[in-house]
This record gives sequence, C-alpha cells and structure tokens, in this order.
Amino acid sequence: MRRRVLIAVALVVVAVTLFVVGRGAAAGPLELTTTGTRYAATVLIDRPTTGRVVVEVRLRSGDPSSVALEPVMPDMGHAMPEVAAREREPGRFLAEGELFPMAGVWELSIRLDGPAGEETLAVNALITE
Repeated sequence: MRRRVLIAVALVVVAVTLFVVGRGAAAGPLELTTTGTRYAATVLIDRPTTGRVVVEVRLRSGDPSSVALEPVMPDMGHAMPEVAAREREPGRFLAEGELFPMAGVWELSIRLDGPAGEETLAVNALITE
C-alpha cells in the first residue's frame, strides 16, 4: 500500500514538472499576419506572456504615420487602454507596455492612420503566464 502511494506521489510530481516546463516552452514568439483594405501588417510578440511586453508591427503594405494597439479579451470583458507605437524605422513600429494582464486569448486591434486613411486591423493572440 505504501509503495502505491509513493508511486502516485512520484507520478504527480513528474506531471506537474512536465506541465510547468511545457508551459514555459510553449511561450515562444508569435508571428501573426493581417490584411485590410489600406494596410497589411505582421505582428511580432517575442514573449507572449502577461506583464510588460514588446509588440512589433511590421507593415507589408501601406505607409501609416501612426500606429496604436488596443488589446481586448472579449470572452472575459476586459479591455486595456490603447498604446501608441513608436516608429523605429520606416514600416516598423514598436509598442511597449503591460498589454496583457492575464493569460488567455486576446484580440489585438491595430489602428493605422496615414495618407491612405485610417484603418483598424485585428489579430488574435494566445497569451500565456
């Protein structure tokens, strides 16, 4: 009987360890693409985790003068304030901040404005802890 309990405890420890290690490994970079009428973009989230993150928006078409990101978690009714992205070089914008306060599926709205007009694109991102 004691042996069975020890085996059960060992299996639980192994399962928990694999779960924790697997979650950390699953938080690899995200690369998401979206296309609208005026603009097309690739969104890169190097570490799709909660807390402070850096999100890069690379334009594949269009030349916006401003880019802003607004994360929303529709299933939970959460919305974060819009974050302005700064232009690092032509066609590359970076936004930094606490965009995702909790794990789950977030809809990231990308508001682009330039000579071609304003357009909002969206991507869905799975954020882990």
